[in-house]
Parts: sequence; C-alpha cells; structure tokens
Amino acid sequence: MTKNLKISLALFVIAVAVVAALLAANRTPDVSTDASAQADAGQGKAAPASVLVRPDSHRLSTAKDGKVTVVEFLDLECESCRAAFPVVEQLREEYAGRVTFVMRYFPIPSHKNAELAARAVEAASKQGKLEAMYQKMYETQESWGDQQVSHEETFRGFAKELGLDMKKFEADWKDPATAKRVAKDRKDGLALGVQGTPTFFINGQRPQIQSEADFKAAIEAELAK
Repeated sequence: MTKNLKISLALFVIAVAVVAALLAANRTPDVSTDASAQADAGQGKAAPASVLVRPDSHRLSTAKDGKVTVVEFLDLECESCRAAFPVVEQLREEYAGRVTFVMRYFPIPSHKNAELAARAVEAASKQGKLEAMYQKMYETQESWGDQQVSHEETFRGFAKELGLDMKKFEADWKDPATAKRVAKDRKDGLALGVQGTPTFFINGQRPQIQSEADFKAAIEAELAK
C-alpha cells in the first residue's frame, strides 16, 4: 500500500466518522428540550453568548482575538462523540491561535457512566489535567462505554495513571459542587435546544454539518467576516 493511499484511506475514515457522529447527534429521545430555544435555533438565531459560554466553561484552545468560538456539548460515553473526537483534535491543531474550542458536558441519562465520567474529568481539571482525562476517556471508551455496570474503579485507575493526588481527586470527584458543575452545563444545553450529542455551535449558530469539509467551511466563513 502506497503512502498516498494510506493517507487517502485515513481521511476517508475520518470523514465517515464525522458524518456518523453528526447525523446521530439528535437521536437521543430521553432528553427534554426548551421549546423557545429550539424555535430560535430553527430560525437561525444565534444562541445567547452568556449561556453558550460561561466564565467557568472549559476552553480547550483559545484564540487571542476571540473572533471565532466553537462550542461542543458532549457525552464522554457517546460513540458519536468519540467518532468526532479525532476530527475536533485535528481542527484544534489546524486552527491553533485562531479559533477558541470550548467543551461543555452533556451526559445522557441513559448512559450509566456518562455523568460519572464527566465528574472525573471535572475533578481532574482541579489538578490541571482536564485535557489529559478528557482524552483518556475517549481513547478508552470502547472498554467501558455502553455498559450497565459502574466503572468507578476504571476511572479511579485513570486518575492514578495520570499521576493525580488521589486524596484530592476523590474529594473533588465526590464533591456535590462537582456534580452541580456538570449539571449546570447540561441545563444550559437544554436551554439552548440541545437534543443529543455531539452538538456543535460556531459563533452561536448550529450549522448543518455533514462532513469534515462542512465543519471547516463553517469555521472559515466566520474567520472571513
């Protein structure tokens, strides 16, 4: 197999993953939504910036000029989110310094370990390891996702692998304030009409994305303004 063919196949796989992820974004029937927010989204109105990105929202990448912001509402147990993850990471690298990428939690109630995983990531953030734990969750999701047993020990093992202070991690993980922090993100998502994951907003708009090319085009359009 030639090098060019390998590259072409890799790009094809990524594109298919994005399509699968984004077409599946609204498939979760157990999530209630805010009717007025849904109506606004349908009319192309921008989501309120004060709700879309809070002062304590997690920025994975930051653009100094703040011109373009991509916000993802995600569920760490969601297979579609895992499929979109490498594409988001690639775009973060490609648009480093030009686009802000914000991660917001949106655990789906039917996913047994989603909220627990979100709290683990949030607890890791208290020790400067949010991104490392966030990446760990997606890289290992196949081993713990879509199961009806608790993976508390699995996530505790991740914390140990990342070299976290385990006493602090345990305290932060089980702190009611951490659960409230995750719940606040989800509440904002519901207010914005989020129905499933992943859901992306680019400068407050929810673009129609069917491929990686569409994603890049939407970003480029905002950069060009």
